[in-house]
Amino acid sequence: MGVTGLVHRMTLDQCFPQFFLKSNRRGTYHRIILGFMILCVSILYMTRGQLLSLAGVYTISFLSVMTLFGIGNILLKVNRKELKRTFRASWGTVLLGVLATTLGVIGNVIIDYRFLLYFSLYFVPAVSIVLLMYGRIAILKTVLVLINEAFERLFVWRSTVIDKITDITNIRMVLFVRGGNLYRLSKAFEYIAQNELSQKITVVHLYTSFKQEEEDEIQESLHIMEELHPGFKIDYIAKHGQFGPVAVEEISQELNVPKNNIFIGAPEEKHRFSVEDLGGVRVIF
Repeated sequence: MGVTGLVHRMTLDQCFPQFFLKSNRRGTYHRIILGFMILCVSILYMTRGQLLSLAGVYTISFLSVMTLFGIGNILLKVNRKELKRTFRASWGTVLLGVLATTLGVIGNVIIDYRFLLYFSLYFVPAVSIVLLMYGRIAILKTVLVLINEAFERLFVWRSTVIDKITDITNIRMVLFVRGGNLYRLSKAFEYIAQNELSQKITVVHLYTSFKQEEEDEIQESLHIMEELHPGFKIDYIAKHGQFGPVAVEEISQELNVPKNNIFIGAPEEKHRFSVEDLGGVRVIF
């Protein structure tokens, strides 16, 4: 269940090939399950069933994830100070946790360096796939250049590659904004430009009372964003409503956009909902 949920979410976030999103009539993502089964069988075969080796690989994996949790917590403390939190951990607790898990990884490598080799055989390919997914546009453009410079009989592939690039860049992203603050908008668009392949962005502003000066400020700021990011296709929607889980669900259904492609600013303590209540949206600024 844990692996299925993790791989499914990472696939929705364009980290893994869409191949894994195929489900059967029971709604089960069998390709993820079968892939994980093959992975488990292969590591059992590679370690020849030695319990200490299996435990070592698992320990390195688990402690590495725990270390990344700590690092993620540190990044949230630095970059998302205003983010609403259910639980809080002090700097000392987080740093102590990161140090302890790091020492645990080092200790397991000292016990037997082969544990790290086994771990790398799975970690490196997985990271490579993620990097390839994020580099799809650059790879496809390179293929396009090669096709253009190749023999004439290869030109039939050109339209296929162009269509693939267009499909990727036309995946709709939704950005909720509170107003037209130019600094916050520039941070949001900078994040999208650096981390997403899509160039189609729908900006949504919800208001409880219409203010023309606020709308003018948003429109002016979006015009500046169009100048700074000429490749983006920016749409703007202003509608009456209160931001929250219901509004996110309505926009997701109305625009047919999965919630993992919806971006928001950090919810603050004054909000009655938490990030979890929003169903998987991404906090980017």
